[in-house]
Amino acid sequence: MATIEKRTTADGTSYRVKVRLQGFAPETATFERLTDAKAWAAKTEADMKAGRHFGEAKRHTFGDLADEYAPHAKDAKRLAYWREVFGPDRLDNISPARVAKERDKLLAGTTNKKDATTGELLKRTGATVNRYLAALSSCLAYGVKELQWLERNPMERIRRPAENKGRVRFLSDDERVRLLDACRHHPDLYLAVVLSLTTGARQGEIMGLRFAQIDFSRQVITLHDTKNGDRRALPLVGEAFNLLQERSKVRQLKDDRVFPPVKEKAAQRSLRQAWEQALEATHIENFHWHDLRHTAASYLAMSGVSLVEIAKVLGHRTLAMVARYSHLSDGHIVATGQKLAERLGVQ
Repeated sequence: MATIEKRTTADGTSYRVKVRLQGFAPETATFERLTDAKAWAAKTEADMKAGRHFGEAKRHTFGDLADEYAPHAKDAKRLAYWREVFGPDRLDNISPARVAKERDKLLAGTTNKKDATTGELLKRTGATVNRYLAALSSCLAYGVKELQWLERNPMERIRRPAENKGRVRFLSDDERVRLLDACRHHPDLYLAVVLSLTTGARQGEIMGLRFAQIDFSRQVITLHDTKNGDRRALPLVGEAFNLLQERSKVRQLKDDRVFPPVKEKAAQRSLRQAWEQALEATHIENFHWHDLRHTAASYLAMSGVSLVEIAKVLGHRTLAMVARYSHLSDGHIVATGQKLAERLGVQ
């Protein structure tokens, strides 16, 4: 219920309103006119009962929200960045305009990487800035949906910087043969590369793979903790299936990781040195481990697999990320059109 207290001072008359409702912290406000005080009290009480009241934004800082959200955060590094920016600020003061200014600062800033030619620090890309904004948006969304400290996410009104279409580098048939031959003498590297090429999985997903995730009878690998949080199934076929089956027969009993670390207490096995030596030996240039994923997607596109199916294999929620491979499936599109023409009798 609401109570209104009339106050008279040398400066004039004012009305102090206090709204108390079970399950909510008390809300207070002061007005010069009684009608304004009554209207505010009625609206505030109605909003509380209807679940539309978010006075908590005035009582909590972004730092408070970040603390609550931290156990659920997928990007702790960028969340820490925003904690430095907005930490002591009240949530109701984090407006779209303020976020837009911080976005522009990020765009104007540089990374710790240098240009190979000039030696100058590289500027942040639109894609990188968008990752920062995504981390902030997820945190604020938690405040809206889970904690109900905010009525609306200010990120809804923020324009994201444009991103380039993305780099697509995949192995030619000749490069693929040479790379596999160079990796063959290193069992761990060869298995990891074959798995990457046949599943399109990320390097972290491959190197963190455990035998408990592998179902040999169904020929499926299940990823529970993926980049976007969705569960994903990978096909286990061909040589990858045979190699994993052989390895499962001689694996360590105390460690069920497919690629157990060489050093004790290491989080993950590293194949960087062996990988770089293989690339150097085969004279394959401008190629990174992640390009194995691009290679898998590119070969699928050239085999006539639809972008929807490629997105499912790669674990992308939208087609935007796989649209870069669309030009590789033009031949399949033409063949499909020919089938339609034949069916219509107008070929």
